[in-house]
Amino acid sequence: MTKFAAYAASLIAICSFAFAAGCAGRQYSHILRQDDVDMVGSHAAGAATWNPLVDESVAKLLGRCPPAIQAVGFDMSGQVPGQLAGHIGAEGQVGSALAAGPATVCFIGIENKSAEELIDFKDQLYERVDSQINSAETFRCISRRMVDAALLETRLRPDSLFLPENRQIFAAALGRAGTPVDYLLYATITSGTTDRNSSSQRDYVLTLEMVNLNTGDFLKESAKIRKGYSKARTGKWWNYGPFGQADG
Repeated sequence: MTKFAAYAASLIAICSFAFAAGCAGRQYSHILRQDDVDMVGSHAAGAATWNPLVDESVAKLLGRCPPAIQAVGFDMSGQVPGQLAGHIGAEGQVGSALAAGPATVCFIGIENKSAEELIDFKDQLYERVDSQINSAETFRCISRRMVDAALLETRLRPDSLFLPENRQIFAAALGRAGTPVDYLLYATITSGTTDRNSSSQRDYVLTLEMVNLNTGDFLKESAKIRKGYSKARTGKWWNYGPFGQADG
């Protein structure tokens, strides 16, 4: 009876181990509702970080850019009626409007200078920025495929477009394809990390830079999110509690 009990106990232990190992490999999923909050990543930035950064920076940038449609009037200098007048932009605006309709924006791409790899988020962030610009009444983005084709044709790097002659070559290539461009848009992601024993804080910044293709005038807008990382669930209270523990 003792041998049988020992055998049974061993069999139960083996079955339990096999069941636990099988469960460990399982994964469950569910569809999120619109009002569900985004998951906060435990080791890197995720949707809860990137999506608000894009929403805030795009809204701030488009809010500062001048409208593409301006009222036409007469002046004492004999300007021809119907001609768009150049003007000294309001503080923080990019020169004058360049088009009689929605201004075309050439979104060059996203440069990642942060401490993290974007992996599959890079393309999603591009599409999110592109979609939000296209949803504005006074701006339209040029197709990414057209932008990539023009860069390939001209053999220019995105950062080389800051030179006036290169901008004109690039604009001419897009113009021949039937897509004239008014503004160039660059996006840059940076991060700064502060370590404290086993905890850390990382500041994520998304900067958008809009460049007037004709004049080279530009403006920047950015958004920042701070995120804390710790080894224990109590890390948030321990580092950012009511007694200001984070200051040392």
